[in-house]
Amino acid sequence: MKTAKDYLAEANEVITRMPTADAIKAHGSDDGGIWIDVRDSGDIAKTGTIKGAKRVPRGFMEFAADPASPYHKDFLKPDGKYYLVCGAGGQAALAGKTLKEMGYTDVTNVGGVPDWKEAGGPTEEA
Repeated sequence: MKTAKDYLAEANEVITRMPTADAIKAHGSDDGGIWIDVRDSGDIAKTGTIKGAKRVPRGFMEFAADPASPYHKDFLKPDGKYYLVCGAGGQAALAGKTLKEMGYTDVTNVGGVPDWKEAGGPTEEA
């Protein structure tokens, strides 16, 4: 049987994890990247999120990323640049692996919102 640890290890092999300090610098740049919080709305409401981050729950990612889906989000395009965040980095890695499997080429895991906040990254309330 495959475990959650196995899935996470596979995701971490294909998705780059950016150190928080580097992610904060990237957020302040004009590289065209889109920031996405993959947590559910309840978690985002409790802690806030990265300033300007879109919200696409991990469990909805396949539908939001598929242009043929009636639930497709227009800001998701396979040739775009994406920075994913969650609570600690696990959900972002798993969502990033999903995007890669769907043909998205530039996906980065920036870890968790608590680390972001602790490092002084810009945030906003839900």
